[in-house]
Amino acid sequence: MEKKISFLCLFVLLTMSNMISAQDKKVEKSIVSPTATIKKYHDLKELQDMKKGELLDLYIERINVLVKTLPYIALATKPGVTFSDLGIPNDNDNKKALIEQDKSTIDFLEVTVAFQKRMTPYSDTKNLIAAILFYENTLKALHEFNEM
Repeated sequence: MEKKISFLCLFVLLTMSNMISAQDKKVEKSIVSPTATIKKYHDLKELQDMKKGELLDLYIERINVLVKTLPYIALATKPGVTFSDLGIPNDNDNKKALIEQDKSTIDFLEVTVAFQKRMTPYSDTKNLIAAILFYENTLKALHEFNEM
């Protein structure tokens, strides 16, 4: 009896995983990464009240968002936009190009983030705050750009 229950559970699990992976293949990939968002914009006072470690995290988060967004601004500035939305053929060549671009972006970010974590702690806190504000203003400008 236990074997039948175990077999039934395994069968249901495998069937569900097949259904989920089959659905994933039908979902079209977003041009701008879904992770290209920030949680909150900050003002000067908020940033001045933060510790340097918190500032470093914000700085790196903004670098990630910008790197995942800037190469695509002629196409889209927000996550969720697909080839079909823009009338771009969703063929294998275009899919491969986007996948290759994503891999390159991930590799670049891994190296960049490792560098930033190693070197940016030596930066002046005022410069770090100015950089965060600059990045946030750039991100705000991207949203305005999208509405033009």
